[in-house]
Amino acid sequence: MLPSVMPMTDNEQVTNTAVTNTEETSTEVTSTEMPSAELASEQTLDASAVFIGLVNPKTPVNVGGIMRASGCYGVDGVFYTGRRYELAARSGAVQYHVDTKDAGERIPLTGVTSLLASIPVDTKLICVDLVVGATPLPDFVHPAKAFYVFGPEDGTIGQEIIDKADAVVYVPTVGCMNLAASVNVLLYDRLAKSHREAASLASSISGDALIRQSRDNNNRTRVKVPRAPRKPRHVKSSSVDPSCSDNAIVITAA
Repeated sequence: MLPSVMPMTDNEQVTNTAVTNTEETSTEVTSTEMPSAELASEQTLDASAVFIGLVNPKTPVNVGGIMRASGCYGVDGVFYTGRRYELAARSGAVQYHVDTKDAGERIPLTGVTSLLASIPVDTKLICVDLVVGATPLPDFVHPAKAFYVFGPEDGTIGQEIIDKADAVVYVPTVGCMNLAASVNVLLYDRLAKSHREAASLASSISGDALIRQSRDNNNRTRVKVPRAPRKPRHVKSSSVDPSCSDNAIVITAA
């Protein structure tokens, strides 16, 4: 999926951002820089708001996965810096189509020159990466309005962004997850910790009704309620002979 804005040079990346001259293809992406902070600010009128910021992402597969997750968890907007994702997406958008729910048609994906300049007013900057001194995600309390920044697949978040963060958290895994998986885990953690409010993300339904609306068309499975054990039949006018062994019961007529 192609973004709505073609980003310029990334001033915040710390990884290798050298881009070789690539022959222009028949698909052209033209755009003009937009006031991303003003755009995002219009979406923070509600008590809760969630934005994702990506530092120079590399692969369309990860970005597509993040857009799909954003649709599932009610993200308000996704911002990214750098040109690598855009150049990779040009080579064939169909083969990178991970966002099968087309969340990108509802959630803006915006290329910007600075993630810091894109953070709306009254929104906390939360960096998510394996950074020394960071807070484990299970112990973190999510703010109502948050702008979560994730580093690239082959690098990390720039120190200048981390220094301005309201909090830095990490997922305590053995080894690092890929970018899209990290975003999914972060968003689920936020949902799980505020499930009562988040249960009405895009609708007022919940429970089985929400499951039926969200599941795949081919999914018709259900949890079966176990049947109660059958009661033994009652034998009228019976008695137990106490002289019998423990393993034998003798029924005698009254």
